[in-house]
Amino acid sequence: MTLDLRSARSLSTGERAELFTAAYEGYVVPFRMDEATLALMDAVFDLDLDASLVAYRDGAPVGLANLGVRGEDGWIGGVGVVSAARRGGLGRALMDAIHEQARARGLRRVWLEVIVENAAAIAMYRSLGYEHVRDLEVWSVPLSVSERSAAELVPAERALARVRELRTWREPWQRSDETLAHYDDLRGVESEDGAAVYRVGANVQLLQIAGEAEELLRALRVLAPVSVLNLPVDDPAADALRGLGAAVTVRQHEMVLNL
Repeated sequence: MTLDLRSARSLSTGERAELFTAAYEGYVVPFRMDEATLALMDAVFDLDLDASLVAYRDGAPVGLANLGVRGEDGWIGGVGVVSAARRGGLGRALMDAIHEQARARGLRRVWLEVIVENAAAIAMYRSLGYEHVRDLEVWSVPLSVSERSAAELVPAERALARVRELRTWREPWQRSDETLAHYDDLRGVESEDGAAVYRVGANVQLLQIAGEAEELLRALRVLAPVSVLNLPVDDPAADALRGLGAAVTVRQHEMVLNL
């Protein structure tokens, strides 16, 4: 059977979304990608469609690897193979090819996150030279309509400026300032000792937070249940989340390859 690697532009966004869903069938965390969500990912995570790849076998798409590009840094925004084509080395071939795309663009580092239970993927990434940097957690905070907080809702720009004054760590790719710059629906909340930036949909998506977190979280959880994406395990907000009865739903390793 003939294997062919082509640019992600070889498929429409809808076709890529269908392939993305199929490539993650049976994944540790249930996963479904639709066209609108993938289009948003392309934009906010700076996925380079010329560098990102689709694998074809006998003319049919069977795998994909997405590469985000920012300056000298790259990010793997999903890599997967459909179930019928797994266990044949295609995942490694995609990663090797993505690394070549990264080098051709002058990147010095490639970052990724992998769920800690995904032992096979972790082993492959380590064999490719990736090193563990830290763990990131996804948190879920229940709604509390009776909560009281001294924090106040403020413009996103004001909250962002305060977060940048207070934080002392590097934000992971999906929470970075570059990612947030692509959103046009950010909101802010500020207290005397902290600030946070978030979006509101079916729930509150907390994107950045710095300083004393409890009052900020109390102010947000009256709006809707709160999801916190990829919070570093040693982030000071973690203690406040535990105190409010929040739960960790996913833990991931953040890893990096120095090219």
